[in-house]
Amino acid sequence: MGTDACDMSGVHIWVLPILGDVSESSLDLSVLDEEERRRMAAFLHRRDRTLYGFAHVALRAVLSSVTGVAPQALRFTRAPCPCCTELHGRPVLASGSMEFSLSHSRDLVLIGVAPVPIGIDAEPIPEAEVAEELAKLLHPSEYGEVEAAALEDRPAAFARLWARKEAYLKGLGTGLGRDLAADDVRCGLPGWHLTDLPLATTHAGAVAVNSVGPRTVRIHRALPK
Repeated sequence: MGTDACDMSGVHIWVLPILGDVSESSLDLSVLDEEERRRMAAFLHRRDRTLYGFAHVALRAVLSSVTGVAPQALRFTRAPCPCCTELHGRPVLASGSMEFSLSHSRDLVLIGVAPVPIGIDAEPIPEAEVAEELAKLLHPSEYGEVEAAALEDRPAAFARLWARKEAYLKGLGTGLGRDLAADDVRCGLPGWHLTDLPLATTHAGAVAVNSVGPRTVRIHRALPK
């Protein structure tokens, strides 16, 4: 198998900036399934289609490297939703061999792979007014942390907490269907370990892993070959 196949007990994260020479025509879209192609085609703007296509082609390349299955042969399904048990929870491999999470924001894609449920998120640092408004939706202690920061630091403080929140909710499989004020993600949560990710100064990032303690995290800056 491919990337560090002998050591997949830890968490592997791919941080992939989308460079200027990436376009729809430069992507091998043949590896995508019918549903992925349908979703990609539904975007009105070329930039959004390129972002989606790049992210999903990259995800298949990563999972192929980890599992040894050809990219186009990978099949996906959904885990049961923790809220209603319907099959619209977090995306999973039909084989169940590894867990993964995908996030894309502007010109950055994050992919996380682990042997246990995982959620990953990248958030651009927002304008001050946006951070101030959305921070009110967070857990009271999280909102207090944002408000306690210096004015110029509040957008970054908010983005850090929002990335941790989304990573946790993606790992749970509820997404934003769960009350944003229900959990305080400043520290770990029962059964979950949350870690901030070192990204560009324009973004905040986080990974949530279904583990009571920390696992080794390895960051990759290029796709497997």
